[in-house]
Amino acid sequence: MDQHMMKCDDSSDVSKLETNLTKPQLEEKRNAVHAELARVTKLPSNSAYAIHRVRVLHKLLHLLSIQERTVSQDEELELLFATLSL
Repeated sequence: MDQHMMKCDDSSDVSKLETNLTKPQLEEKRNAVHAELARVTKLPSNSAYAIHRVRVLHKLLHLLSIQERTVSQDEELELLFATLSL
């Protein structure tokens, strides 16, 4: 993980990551998610695609809001962004 710096917390078995993303980069990702959310909410509300996409976008926003993500949370965030092509 060349874009991350590993940091271990002695009080926990879970390794924490501090991402090297700057505030502008995080804001850019948040803005992309919000733009996609606005686009998807214009789709029919009973669309399975729209329902799933909104759920995934909300999960992305939640993960982006976490200051220190665990390794699994960071991997999930990367995977979600990769699969959504944002």
